[in-house]
Amino acid sequence: QVQLVESGGGLVQAGGSLRLSCAASGRTFRNYGMGWFRQAPGKEREFVAAISWSGDSTYYADSVKGRFTISRDNAKNTVYLQMNSLKPEDTAVYSCAADWRGYGARTTESYDYWGQGTQVTVSS
Repeated sequence: QVQLVESGGGLVQAGGSLRLSCAASGRTFRNYGMGWFRQAPGKEREFVAAISWSGDSTYYADSVKGRFTISRDNAKNTVYLQMNSLKPEDTAVYSCAADWRGYGARTTESYDYWGQGTQVTVSS
């Protein structure tokens, strides 16, 4: 069982930055691939970024490539999402998820555990 708790969301102006954190419980965190997803009002949940268990492989949605960076610290059981050059269209609830297979993936079906999410609002 893995429990995930996100933090770091908030209100920021367009062009600003935020860093989201996802703290995981459980000694096996280092074995899990991790992902970030987001859901805006009236829209489906969409993939944002993912990272493999080792951190060697990362994946990004085209809409955030070059602006967002996913990373992890297995000693702290935490995965991060650094978000720069934020745009109003980045406004959403951001959730982290854990994939026991370890790869990190782009599809929601690949993930076994989810956090509750943290709100990110970007004003124009």
